[in-house]
Formats: sequence, C-alpha cells, structure tokens
Amino acid sequence: MDTAKMELIGTACEELLSYGLWNTKTRVEMFLKKYMLGRQIPADDLIFWPTGLLAAGLWHCRQKLTGEESEEAKAVVERIETALSAYFARWEKKKCPVSYLDDLLAGEVFLAVLEEYQNSRKANGMISEKNVEKYRKAVDKLAEYAFSYPTDETGSFPYRAEQKNNHVYVDTVGLSCPFLYEYGRVYGEDEGMELAVSQIANFLAYGIDTTTELPYHGYEVETGMKYGIIGWGRAVGWLLRGMTRCMTAVYGLDRLQESYCRLIDVVIAWQRKDGYFSWQLQAMEGPADTSATAMICLALQEGIKTRMLQGEAYQIVLDKGLHALRKSIKNGRVYDCLGECEGFSQYPQRYDAYPWALGVVLMLEI
Repeated sequence: MDTAKMELIGTACEELLSYGLWNTKTRVEMFLKKYMLGRQIPADDLIFWPTGLLAAGLWHCRQKLTGEESEEAKAVVERIETALSAYFARWEKKKCPVSYLDDLLAGEVFLAVLEEYQNSRKANGMISEKNVEKYRKAVDKLAEYAFSYPTDETGSFPYRAEQKNNHVYVDTVGLSCPFLYEYGRVYGEDEGMELAVSQIANFLAYGIDTTTELPYHGYEVETGMKYGIIGWGRAVGWLLRGMTRCMTAVYGLDRLQESYCRLIDVVIAWQRKDGYFSWQLQAMEGPADTSATAMICLALQEGIKTRMLQGEAYQIVLDKGLHALRKSIKNGRVYDCLGECEGFSQYPQRYDAYPWALGVVLMLEI
C-alpha cells in the first residue's frame, strides 16, 4: 500500500472518533439553552453522516486488505478494526440513539460487519460471539426507525419529518436507501428493498429537471415544487450512491439499471477539462468540488466493475477524475471539498478538507 493511502486511512481513523463531537464550550452552551432558556437542543449524534461516510470508506479498505499476508497490511487492518469497533461501542454504550435518517449510513457498516460474522462465524477486531447480539439489536433498531418513519403521499421520506413540510431531499437517497436495501437482502425482507427502491423511483419521477435531466436538491410532491439548484454536485453524488448500492441484487437491478446508465451519461458530459466536476455541474468555470468528483467517480467505478457501463469512454472519464483527485490529496487529507450544505439553495462557498470527500476517496481504486 502506498504512503498516500496509508495517510488517508490514518486520518480517517482519527476523524471517525473525533469529527463533529461537542467540545466543552458547546456542551456548556447547550446546557444553558436547555435548562436556563428552556429551548430544545439537538442530540450529540455519535454516528451522523460525515463519520458514517468515513466508516464506509474504512470498511472498504479493510475488505480490500483482509487476507493479505504482509505485516503492513495486517497492521492497517488491525487499526481499522480498532477504530470501527470503538465507533460502534461508543454509540452502543449510549443505547444506540437514532437521531435522523442520516444515521442509516453508519448502519450500512454495522450491518456489513454483522453479515460477515454470521456467514463466517469468525471473530475479528470488531465482532465476536460476545457482542454479536449487540450488533443485531443495533441494526434492527435502525431498521425499525426507518420502517416507522413518516412518509408523504407517495411513500417518500421527508428529510426532517419534524419540520412538517414534506420536503424530500436527494441526500436521503444516498444516506438511507443502501442500508434499507441491504437489510432487506440480508434478512430476506422485501419490505426493506422495496422501501429503498421506491425512494429512488419517486425522486427520479418528481425531482429531476426535465430540460437538463439533472436532479434538483429536492421537491415537495403535494405542490409539485422543486427546490434548490439544478445539478448540485453532491446531489448528483447522493443519487448515484443510492442507485449503485441498491443494485447489488436483481430486485433493484432490474428497476434501476436503465435510469442509472442514463443519468451517468448525462452527468459525465459535465466533466471539466481538468478532470474534476464542479460544485454545481453546469458551473464549469466555478470551483471544483472533490466530494462531487469522488462520488461520481465511485459510481463510474462500480458501473464499470459490474459491466453495467461498457466502453472506453467511461474508463477515460474515470481515469481523468482519479487523476484530478490525486492532485487534491495532501498529508492524509482530501482538499478542495465544498463545505456542508445548510438547506435548499444554501451552499456556503467554503472549500477545505472534509470527511465527505475523504470517506468516498477511500472507496476508490486511487
């Protein structure tokens, strides 16, 4: 393994257990808001989506390295397993609180750990006979949260049900659908797979711009209104992530493959000459975004690997994207990443090294 990948894994292990946690100042502020001002405060989400992406990236690296005989590979696997084990244990110790649909992203990794153990009955640095039931209960709790989550009239999840606005965000497709689909596949429950595929089908029906064929950030089905900008790079990435992760079995493949291939063809037309994709795909002279670039490249990589995408053109686009991403990797971090979105049409133009680029880059053959 090259030094750059080793450094990325090291950063991801550290940030998995530190990113986004409340510091002392924040805890004091939240305490005062709750008990002195009587305000509702958000929970300290221990498995929120940025760390969920890091966990997914680390799990991918661990799977690639497992079975290699070199001492270096074994050491990296041990480090990843130690980090993932601590990540799960920290959350489980708090009785596995589920704050948002976003938390289902981390659930993908917990489910994968559990499935591997159930198939092999081989203990590792994350799971053994002693804690397997904890993993099973945690995974079931995440599934129960999703199965009981409110939906709009078409069966889609509003991103924040408590806001009572039935706004469906494309983020939800990439955050929640893969877990639901895998849960259904692993346990033979069509309900999970159908719930996942229907979220995607609904977004393709109600959230796509008819002129460009690119996604809006979201929509509200009751009014027919579409929200946010057209072609936000990470919106494209979230949609593609949900689609590729829900085509791992025939149930989703038959219903999504044609739409996936069509969307890929639309998206790659917006690749810049430097290999990146812009923060908004059509903003070709605006800032590049490594999170969008990485997510699109990952969808290409998976499509090429499974032969859903055939032809030299796709490999050329992927190679250009990977070359661009390498230029943004420095000292174990992935820079040139757009900051966190704050809502429809709220995309602060802050670019730095964030977990949502790092986690996805770890899944690439880079």
